[in-house]
Amino acid sequence: MHPIELLAPAKTADIGIEAIRHGADAVYIGAHAYGARASAGNSVEDIERLVEFAHLYKAKVYVTVNTLIFEDEMLEVERLIWQLHDIEVDALIVQDLRLLSLNLPPIPLHASTQMDNRTVEKVQMLAGLGFPQVVLARELTLDEIAEIHEKCPDTKLEVFVHGALCVSLSGRCNASEALFGRSANRGECAQVCRMAFDLLADGKTVMKEKHLLSLKDNCQIDHLEALLTAGASSLKIEGRLKDADYVKNVTAAYSEALDRVIAKHPKEFCRASSGHVHLKFKPDVRKSFNRGFVKTVNKPDANIDTPKAMGEPVTKETVLHNGDGLCYIDKGKLVGFRVNNASSFRPQRGIQYYRNQDTEWDKMLSKPSAERKIAVNIDVYEDHITMTDEDGLTASVDIEEKFELARTHQKENIERQLSKLGDTIFEAQQVNILMTKNHFIPSSLLSQWRRTLSDALTTERRRFYPLERQAHSPISIEAEKPYELTHDKATPVMISKYCIRRQLGMCLKERNSPRKETLSLKLANGASFLLDFDCKNCMMKLFLQ
Repeated sequence: MHPIELLAPAKTADIGIEAIRHGADAVYIGAHAYGARASAGNSVEDIERLVEFAHLYKAKVYVTVNTLIFEDEMLEVERLIWQLHDIEVDALIVQDLRLLSLNLPPIPLHASTQMDNRTVEKVQMLAGLGFPQVVLARELTLDEIAEIHEKCPDTKLEVFVHGALCVSLSGRCNASEALFGRSANRGECAQVCRMAFDLLADGKTVMKEKHLLSLKDNCQIDHLEALLTAGASSLKIEGRLKDADYVKNVTAAYSEALDRVIAKHPKEFCRASSGHVHLKFKPDVRKSFNRGFVKTVNKPDANIDTPKAMGEPVTKETVLHNGDGLCYIDKGKLVGFRVNNASSFRPQRGIQYYRNQDTEWDKMLSKPSAERKIAVNIDVYEDHITMTDEDGLTASVDIEEKFELARTHQKENIERQLSKLGDTIFEAQQVNILMTKNHFIPSSLLSQWRRTLSDALTTERRRFYPLERQAHSPISIEAEKPYELTHDKATPVMISKYCIRRQLGMCLKERNSPRKETLSLKLANGASFLLDFDCKNCMMKLFLQ
């Protein structure tokens, strides 16, 4: 049986808690520094609060320390890692292999996608260094994932299933650093890929102010079974800058989809954490921020008209509300507006509208929208009561009182009182009355026993949480100087599986053309990139001119 992990993002501890309530088996969050999203930092105290909540459900918390670390920062990073170990964080997601030279506590390390983990050889190397889990590159095919799993069967493979796609191979984008001195590998990406460019062919402008590097988003919700079959064990939702509504909806949608896959393969897969989610809404990934979805991550396509959220297509069945936000593309530009009076709105013929804000949906998600409960069985004996959860942990209360025989049947009242677990993390699956006599037990005493049992079982779950630890011995790792220190002009500022020629119908393979125009991109500030195409391997490189 393979435990499968749905891994959700957490900008804050509170959002991480909501992710777990809505079905996440694990969450990843940034500390106050050294995470690849510099604006999404959290104190150690807040992360500890998230850890305490997550572990009640056997859910894990991973902390991102996935930036390049400069020499004068190493000791500070070492202190941070020890603090995260002491609050029982489950693992760290790291990019810089030089961290292995530090005096590290026995905490598992996961290899960030920022390491550009695309090949069997790279994953084998990381496994040899002691990484139990590797975050694969976003642009891998199912066959490539399956090959890595076949050659590295003991390494857990983490695969992105939803959210924004980097146009560059992860960890290989230097555009932000080259133009603005803001390194993507230091958590300060300026999102050059979302900017508008002019396209030049042989020096002549052929297209103006188009978002030629802005990829559509990833959505694998209909392909989870294939990913699990290929060997993925952790399904990762992108979005550590996203708000709570996004995380609630997308996590819930993927949790339901994953449950359906597992129901088809109950002997092969199971969820990695405990509990059952009760949703108060029907999740729909189209309603959360998206730029449209790519057809395939291996050969992604872009929305060259806008990098902003388009939302869900408006159809005849769409019910609009006052205040909804609609948008459409007009002459290659995004136009947006509010619907002031939904009942009188009449769409113009020939225009495809999209709703990028649903006011009723937003109101609904602003309220408590899910509960997560751990199933328990309660057994009532003559001299004691036990509460046993779905993981086999048990709490017990001795019955020392002597009771009179009741004149009416007491079974229903005992079951009802002991099942009132609404303000706890538990829900009663069965209450078994195993007493041989029909005793009268006051409801107040049954309530007291219920509270004592639930408190004791909560403590038991904290005590027996299966925290994984992994010893490390310092290893000296030699690494090339990063682009941030060299600004080597011979180094591409981007390497990408995305191809502008393919996007614009100019693919040399498809049109079989001997003519190879020299293409370049130009920003409004005058900066320009020369495009270099490796057609054999379907790769594109950008060099700063």
